[in-house]
Amino acid sequence: MKGKTFKYIILLATISIAGVLSIQFFFLKSSYNYSEKQFTESVTVALKEAVWQILVANGNTANFDSITPVEMIANTYYIVNVDALIDYELLKFHLMEELKRHQIFTDFEFAIYNPSIGRMEQQTYITANGTEKESDYNFSHSNDMDSNYFAVHFPDRAPYFHTRLSIWYLFTGLLLVVVIFFGYTLSVIIRQRQLSEIQKNFINNLTHELKTPISSISISAKVIANKNILQTPDRLFEYARIIQEQNNRLSANVEKVLNLASLEKNKIHLNPEKIELHSFLSEIADYFKQSDSGKKATIILNIKNNTHITADRFHLTNLVLNILENSVKYCENISEIKIDTEKSKNKLLIRFIDNGIGISKKYRKKIFKRFYRVPTGNVHNVKGFGLGLDYVKKIVKAHGWKIKVDNNPSGGSIFTLLISL
Repeated sequence: MKGKTFKYIILLATISIAGVLSIQFFFLKSSYNYSEKQFTESVTVALKEAVWQILVANGNTANFDSITPVEMIANTYYIVNVDALIDYELLKFHLMEELKRHQIFTDFEFAIYNPSIGRMEQQTYITANGTEKESDYNFSHSNDMDSNYFAVHFPDRAPYFHTRLSIWYLFTGLLLVVVIFFGYTLSVIIRQRQLSEIQKNFINNLTHELKTPISSISISAKVIANKNILQTPDRLFEYARIIQEQNNRLSANVEKVLNLASLEKNKIHLNPEKIELHSFLSEIADYFKQSDSGKKATIILNIKNNTHITADRFHLTNLVLNILENSVKYCENISEIKIDTEKSKNKLLIRFIDNGIGISKKYRKKIFKRFYRVPTGNVHNVKGFGLGLDYVKKIVKAHGWKIKVDNNPSGGSIFTLLISL
């Protein structure tokens, strides 16, 4: 599948999922609004019928048509005008009965206004299962009403809405599960595609890295096979040197791939030992200067303290060499690498400061991934498989350390190794 086609499929899938979710939440919101309207209507009718029952008990039903019994102050607060004496027990009984009859199974609290004293009294909280307690809700008095009335408050309407919207909750939950599963599947496909691209690049690089020394060895072997070469021993020695050099290069590349397979199969086994940092880094710097890469570089050591660390000498050596090799490979001028140390509280910082081409901020987290190489467009002048920094990250993690990459203000990169002391 081509890259553009794949992007269009992802875009269409995302738009479709967003559309389905929008429609679902639109219907859910509409259902909630309808349930809220239904709650208000049911409460209003239930309270009117409770007023009617009180007037029937008082034998004064003629007043019912002349009053406006229910006034909604807020979504959860209602004032109910009775214009007759209100018996507490009778009111409580009819409120419970009428609310249940209209399928409002939720907690409520009420209070009765006493005109003689000008305040609300007999405040009561009744739960959905019928238990009672004194209410501490602040029932406000209506200044427009001085006759007998009572107020009702619903502290929590959630049970009512949950009952009405349960099927919508179920459908929404199922849809979210489907969306999450779809998103996960899509992310797996994208990761697999990226991995496929990375592996393809790795195979291309590997093929190139192996073909070059093999071709050089083949050409040199053909020249040496000619008997006339014996007449020019200097030329013979030169081709022998080329064969040895290319063989070493080939062995190094094969070794990298074998190390990758070894790290993939097994956890890294460390043999920690106490290492004196100054002499250790000096030895590595001297060794690196003898290599093909190191001959092109200047290494400056600035070790401020004679510090000892506990680490695996073999893996730590490879870690430092990988960073130094990268600094040289990604430098367009004469490479200059400064290695300095600094103690900060309970940590030791080892900085590798180079003057290379630097690493863009968007690539800094990716460079430690296996096979990953910073894109260089159509320029392929830097050889490698994208394995060095992956190895570095694994060794750092195995030791329980941290590594970070920053921009060098004067040009290049700064790799900082943070070692816990």
